Amino acid sequence: MSASPAIPVTAPLDLPGIRTAVDAVLKSFLANKAATAADGGLPGEVTELLHDFIFAGGKRLRPLLCVLGWHTASNNTSGSSPAQAVQVGAALEMFHAFCLIHDDIMDHSTTRRGQPTLHHTLAARHRTGRTRALADDLGTSAAILTGDLALLWSDELLHDPHHGLKPDQREHVEPLIDLMRGEVMYGQYLDLIATGYPTPDTAPALAIIRYKTAKYTIERPLHIGAALAGADDPLMHQLSAFALPLGEAFQLRDDLLGAFGHPEHTGKPALDDLREGKHTVLIAHALQAADDTQTRLLHGLYGNPRLDEKNAETVRAVLRATGADQTVEHMITQRYEQALTALDHLPAPAGALHQLRALADKTVWRVS
Repeated sequence: MSASPAIPVTAPLDLPGIRTAVDAVLKSFLANKAATAADGGLPGEVTELLHDFIFAGGKRLRPLLCVLGWHTASNNTSGSSPAQAVQVGAALEMFHAFCLIHDDIMDHSTTRRGQPTLHHTLAARHRTGRTRALADDLGTSAAILTGDLALLWSDELLHDPHHGLKPDQREHVEPLIDLMRGEVMYGQYLDLIATGYPTPDTAPALAIIRYKTAKYTIERPLHIGAALAGADDPLMHQLSAFALPLGEAFQLRDDLLGAFGHPEHTGKPALDDLREGKHTVLIAHALQAADDTQTRLLHGLYGNPRLDEKNAETVRAVLRATGADQTVEHMITQRYEQALTALDHLPAPAGALHQLRALADKTVWRVS
């Protein structure tokens, strides 16, 4: 690979420090919302549970990439500050909470990051005096509303009077944020209509990856941060050349972890992904290579909501026997190398390039 263009580092890039700064913004914002709710006699559990949900874990990948995107645009022509990049990053994390809460409801998930999902937490909290069915309905409805508030509050974070976007900055940043939101919702829609109907066709699975993960998780956060700093179109295209293959590798790794990962690492039951029957690249390649017996096994077991561990092992054995797991590993490596090649040609400060490479390593070769 060729050497990266040498541009002086203009500010220290401390990823743990960025995470801490983003978390501080979120904690302060939610504390203010809790105080406002208390003054108005509104339910305090909304901000309490949203706080617990956001701070139960998470990589803060989108805020980190937003701030790194800001640093890649070394010729800051927008008059923006690192504090504004952190503020926008916090807004992205609040929007991500909205996505996860609704995603857990649509997927009927019971755990997230090793903890009960929000709709299950709310159902358990309000079970006294209600039938289980009524409590479950309440939990789902209340979680939807909490997610909706997270969506609303992500906008409020963008318009914070101290570190929010100025009118001229909004012209560059808000269209990208709107684009990101639409893309991830379309990605989720594609995911929903394909779930339960896996086929040997990888095209639908790759489209889901592109819109639900690659753009939402990697490309748009980088674009948003870079746009805040006044990045031009050529830099945005170069960021895409890095971000899209990395985002695809990230989701392909997630699919492997969903099938073969350990609950103590992934934070969710080992059978969840196999029971959901998502149309993934992994299952598509398995169906491409499967013989008649293996095809019947996959169609009979994959996506069965009552799948037990014994039958899950049968599914995993078919994924291995067809070579689907190794095919996906090869795809991950190809996309990782493509991303790093693009990074070698990105005209950004050395510190930003170093941290982007470190994040690429962590996201692609992770175990959770």
